[in-house]
Amino acid sequence: MRFVMKVSIPVEKFNAAVRDGSAGKKLQQILDDTKPEAVYFWEEDGKRGGIMVVNLEKASQIPAFAEPWFLSFDASVAFHPCMTPQDLAAAGLDALGKKYAR
Repeated sequence: MRFVMKVSIPVEKFNAAVRDGSAGKKLQQILDDTKPEAVYFWEEDGKRGGIMVVNLEKASQIPAFAEPWFLSFDASVAFHPCMTPQDLAAAGLDALGKKYAR
């Protein structure tokens, strides 16, 4: 199942990694290991943040995606199930609309 994975990284921890030269290597290792479909980074509420689209077959894979961010950067991580347009088209919205119409 496809998820949007949102990461929020504390400024101090990432600054320390930038200063000691390990930030790029740590980021690349996490991305190489998790192989997200898409990745975007930005600022959010004064912190560094990012969003990734990842595919998880089962819930037991969550630690493999979240722990690298927790352990490397003390990051907060959230997972949100999401759909492609094709997934939404296959959801049966027309039938649900008829079933629950008032």
